[in-house]
Amino acid sequence: MTETTTNATPGEDRTVAIREVGPRDGFQNEPETIPTADKIRLINELGQTGLTRIEVASFVRPDVIPQLSDGVEVLKGIDLPESVERMVLIPNTKGLDNALAIRELFDACTLFVSASESHNKANINRTVRETMDDVKTMGGRIAAEGIKYGAVIATSFGCPYEGHIPMERVLDLAEEFAESGATELGFGDTTGMANPAYVHRFFTEAARRLPGVELTAHFHNTRGQGLANAYAALEAGCRSFESSFGELGGCPVPKGSTGNIASEDLISMFHEMGVQTGIDLDALITSARHAQEVLGRKLTSHSIVAGPIQWEAAA
Repeated sequence: MTETTTNATPGEDRTVAIREVGPRDGFQNEPETIPTADKIRLINELGQTGLTRIEVASFVRPDVIPQLSDGVEVLKGIDLPESVERMVLIPNTKGLDNALAIRELFDACTLFVSASESHNKANINRTVRETMDDVKTMGGRIAAEGIKYGAVIATSFGCPYEGHIPMERVLDLAEEFAESGATELGFGDTTGMANPAYVHRFFTEAARRLPGVELTAHFHNTRGQGLANAYAALEAGCRSFESSFGELGGCPVPKGSTGNIASEDLISMFHEMGVQTGIDLDALITSARHAQEVLGRKLTSHSIVAGPIQWEAAA
């Protein structure tokens, strides 16, 4: 596995962490039911690529997102290396109850809220304050169980209902999560409204406000700016990113919010820049192509079509 290329910037030696969210955030938007056996096979493949963090399942109500209703079966069926952190998304106290019933099947959990009142209401039918009050209780329970706990703030860079979301509001919520025990905070560009200049300012200020907390960037490619935003976050000091193989995913509300950055496109960019990920790009592209076969349609990842850059062949 080759991490850097002849096109890497001389002297650069940076490392980033990639959290693969396709098996949860990606699959949940697919209209056709994906067989559990196929989910397990694809997750096991991802586990062999060098990824160390995979979001595997969610404890949302089955009637809300039927695609994820087999989460427990998936968790029981996967066989991942010990080096791979199995992550689950928990929406509320009931979801936490269900998750703790199978505590041995996962390593870390993620709580979430939207910085937009309108989006939070449309997404989980609760106000932001109701969600955050629940977070305080859940954070204590998670800490008592010794589980690694992260959080994601959706619409951190803009809301299709409310427009601009003040940075201060987002970072205030982030501080509440940190106070409740979260050691990692993700900021989601849920409907692809971010731009690189604002992203750079945002992560610079987030690092100042949240010392000692791992900051994670989660960008969507709705308007084609996903990789540019990831680069801006990197230049601002961010070293943790969420992405989805095949560019799977999106946001259920509103319509038209297309997928996350493709993991293979993000990793290809990083490797060409001399940024280390520890991930075998060829193996990841193969997994994305297998997902394409399972879904029976072409996915929008560029690397699925073009493959990795082959400098030796070009020479």
